Amino acid sequence: MTFKFDKLYRLGAWGAAACMVAICALIALQVTFRLVDALLVLVGLSRLGLSITGVSEIASYLLVGATFLGLAYTFVHHAHIRVTLLITRLPSAIRVWFEVFGLIIALVISLLLSYGLVGLARESLQYNDVSSGFVSIPLWIPQLVLATSVALLCLALAEALYMALRIAIRDPSSFREATAPDDSEGY
Repeated sequence: MTFKFDKLYRLGAWGAAACMVAICALIALQVTFRLVDALLVLVGLSRLGLSITGVSEIASYLLVGATFLGLAYTFVHHAHIRVTLLITRLPSAIRVWFEVFGLIIALVISLLLSYGLVGLARESLQYNDVSSGFVSIPLWIPQLVLATSVALLCLALAEALYMALRIAIRDPSSFREATAPDDSEGY
């Protein structure tokens, strides 16, 4: 399958990667500060006391961003876990309709989740909700990242559903297993 919005899904994957790099940088910086303090104490000097306030809280929000921003990309590149033990034994003409049914269920659940997350972010923005940790982070920021990520997944699911329906209606016997990589991807 060729996805029209693949560049958008790749942008989400780059956002996920940026979150992971930011987590690594924050943790490395925090460890470096502690090592400098330990070395200073070791040589008989006083600590500098450098630290990043709320690093674990910030890292946890970045981890959620890294996880969710990659959803659409991993879906379109067939990296999500799928249990196909039973449907692989079915003929292609029947298997494509199972694929359509599964995509409809996934899209409905994702749309409901996206709608709820947008409402949650809107409510947090309206009431100026902030996190309760050391750093007061406005909660609408991570919630907006979640809503955007799930909306990207909804777009990818809708695109896959459209393609599966086209195959199911036009030529169901030509349906290829969704977990098989495209030949054009060079696997």
